[in-house]
Amino acid sequence: MKFFYGFMALVMLATLLPSALYMGIYVFTGADEALERARKLWNFLRAFTLLGFNLLVWGHVVVAAWQLIH
Repeated sequence: MKFFYGFMALVMLATLLPSALYMGIYVFTGADEALERARKLWNFLRAFTLLGFNLLVWGHVVVAAWQLIH
């Protein structure tokens, strides 16, 4: 599970940091392309966060069920 936690943290940071960078570019330049890219990366971040949370919860459920039957 430690690998999973680290991997999900890496994936989330890999989408959060560019999203913040493009949002900063939009704020300083007003370029609409930067805003669109920031929105897309933010949506990916939300999806990865929800995926990580769901896998975390269901992984614990599966482990608990496995321990109950063994």
